Amino acid sequence: MIKYHHSDAVKTRISEIAAKLGIKHDLSRVACVESVGSKSTRTLARCHALPRIMQVALGTKAHYVIEVITENFSRLPKAEQDKTLIHELMHIPKSFGGGFRHHDYVCRRNVEEMYRKLAE
Repeated sequence: MIKYHHSDAVKTRISEIAAKLGIKHDLSRVACVESVGSKSTRTLARCHALPRIMQVALGTKAHYVIEVITENFSRLPKAEQDKTLIHELMHIPKSFGGGFRHHDYVCRRNVEEMYRKLAE
């Protein structure tokens, strides 16, 4: 069974990356968790959103969760971890409405371009 726990370390890195790259997401509505026990061997991280129907039913705005798969993510060098976090941040649209940006935008080329800006 997969176990989840909040990750202040990932939240701090996400905040630093967003600040340096000028990503203006409302990070108070982005939670960061680490999961342990996933059977996935290739997935490094996932981005989850509170669906629009749930937002309406609960009377709340959109919220997102960036989940890192500890077994896979923690083995990566820091640069690859940062690229993974950039990738997940890029899935969150500027409208912050509960949807996702697709892989036609969130692609290796765009992630690498953002990473180069981060590394400057």
